[in-house]
Amino acid sequence: MSNLRLQFASGVAAPTAALLVAVAVAAGGGRAAAAVVGGGGSVKTDCLVVFDAPANEPARRPRAVRCTDGDPCDADGAVNGRCEFSVSVCANSTADPRCASPGVAAVVVANSVDDGTPGFDPEMQALAARLGFVLELPETRSDRCGAPTTIHVAVDGPQSNGRCRKGVKTIRMTAVSTAAGGRVRTDVDRLKLACLPAAAGCGARTFFASTFDRIQTQIFDRSCAVGGCHDSQSTRANLLLERGAAYDNLVGKTPTNADAAAAGWRRVATLDAARGDTTTSYLFHKVTGDLPPGFGERMPLRRAKLDEALIAVIRRWIDAGAPVDGWVPGTD
Repeated sequence: MSNLRLQFASGVAAPTAALLVAVAVAAGGGRAAAAVVGGGGSVKTDCLVVFDAPANEPARRPRAVRCTDGDPCDADGAVNGRCEFSVSVCANSTADPRCASPGVAAVVVANSVDDGTPGFDPEMQALAARLGFVLELPETRSDRCGAPTTIHVAVDGPQSNGRCRKGVKTIRMTAVSTAAGGRVRTDVDRLKLACLPAAAGCGARTFFASTFDRIQTQIFDRSCAVGGCHDSQSTRANLLLERGAAYDNLVGKTPTNADAAAAGWRRVATLDAARGDTTTSYLFHKVTGDLPPGFGERMPLRRAKLDEALIAVIRRWIDAGAPVDGWVPGTD
């Protein structure tokens, strides 16, 4: 797991509990109220670090965020396949008078360092950096809060039969206290953010701008251009699949796999502007797993096979000549 360490931290896990104090009220059906959410740990130490987020679940004691795409709790207000939530982190919170923080010696936000390992999330990096801007570790001042970070949670879909499922992102962080009476305390916090598809909002044309944008967003961004694979830090097989680079790294390019290159395959093989060839397109065979000996392993590596509906999108896109813009019939 990749973390931003504002200062070296270690310690044992704390017992689970949750601190919640509402700090703002949503007006008549407006956006969800902001709340201070501890997210785990003893009530006496849960204020070492807290989340300031629009928590709304469960109703009686909210400690997570659950929102339907396009509802008032979704900050962008649009049915577009993702929800936006404003989240900040505070140290030495005074929201709950039962909690008296001895001070914070270190904070670790999971998946916040771009070091080539799986799980890195630029939004976790931003969340941690903004808290780091206001902390002077060891920090003993009260209510030191980083500026809010917009966290995006994508709906999972469309998949087979046009279905969409909720998308989930969990923020994890650990704080270690300064020594108080010779004792160091640990505060382990989690905040779960869930985005549910709108009742009538599970369509590719609603979520994406084109067939290739769907491939980029739903396949490359989520399964390929991630830490340790085809991101800018790792660039496995000399292949970068991040947004803005993927197309030019695929269409007409020779694979680095020697056997595939010797067979005359291309990463994406096109015949002309309107026709392609999946039989000699390395990308297509890599996602189906239909690979001759020596041609490598199925992708995503050691993860579940892509949904058949997404594999069909790639096939139709290649067969149509791999256009960078526009919609290929059957991919929307």
